[in-house]
Amino acid sequence: MRIDVSASILAADFGKLAEAVQLCERAGVGRIHVDVMDGHFVPTITIGPLVVQAVRACTKLPIAAHLMIENPWDHIDAFADAGADIIGVHAECYGARRLACREHGQYPKEVDAIDPHKARADIRRIRDKGKQVCFTVNPGTPVQCLDPILGDLDAVLVMSVNPGFSGQKFMPVAVPKIAWLRSIGFKKDVAIDGGVNAQTAPAVVQAGANVLVTASYFFSSKDPAGDIKALKALGEGL
Repeated sequence: MRIDVSASILAADFGKLAEAVQLCERAGVGRIHVDVMDGHFVPTITIGPLVVQAVRACTKLPIAAHLMIENPWDHIDAFADAGADIIGVHAECYGARRLACREHGQYPKEVDAIDPHKARADIRRIRDKGKQVCFTVNPGTPVQCLDPILGDLDAVLVMSVNPGFSGQKFMPVAVPKIAWLRSIGFKKDVAIDGGVNAQTAPAVVQAGANVLVTASYFFSSKDPAGDIKALKALGEGL
């Protein structure tokens, strides 16, 4: 199985963004992951389309825009036009949220089911822009909620931390979600995001993840190229 590593610039030095992207290229990273947070879907605010545009100007690597935002349909076009190749939206924006996370300031956002008609409208919107579609599930949201739309997706991103902050500890609840996707025959990309490092990556790769999103592990590494090589090697023989 071919393993691709996606480096999240959330953990990069934003004063040296171009240099950070160049480091990704030299180290053998396959994608650039841009974590977009709005202070509503998650408690923090990060970056918008202008940063995607800046990254696009200094690399040919695919860019994945991970939209951790409310009402993502209002912003899909902007991120696509800025140069993102993959648009990732959250399942939690397409269904009735659980009672404990319905109000402003209640996190993490979780759902038990999604409205497939609402989801497909945004899938079409992303496709019409010529981009790949990724749906993401938070740790508390069952990945089975995506079953009605799996055939329409290019990727599923499984969160192994509650979104909002870099450097969190890996949550093992992500592993059976990955295994379930592969067990039902989902053959597109399965990505994992949150606490991915040398210790946690083997289990998720064994379960079937083929895209590893890494932030602080990569950007704090003393040997970025060596660490990327080791992560990719986990797919050998699978």
